[in-house]
Amino acid sequence: MAYANDVRSNGFSVFASISALRATLADRLAQRKVYRATVVELSNLSNRELADLGISRSMIKGIALEAAKTAN
Repeated sequence: MAYANDVRSNGFSVFASISALRATLADRLAQRKVYRATVVELSNLSNRELADLGISRSMIKGIALEAAKTAN
């Protein structure tokens, strides 16, 4: 009697999952770097310089979040 085995892949790959996780972490680290740099740069400006740009101190974190989102 003969037996046949049929092995099919469902598209799941451990290596693909690890690669995707690595890419996601790299993207998030890059976004975090942009966020921190933006916060530091804007925080170092004087109130007068921020006013000239039309920015208040309470807007700095929101602006940094937006910069991080659009960085990629």
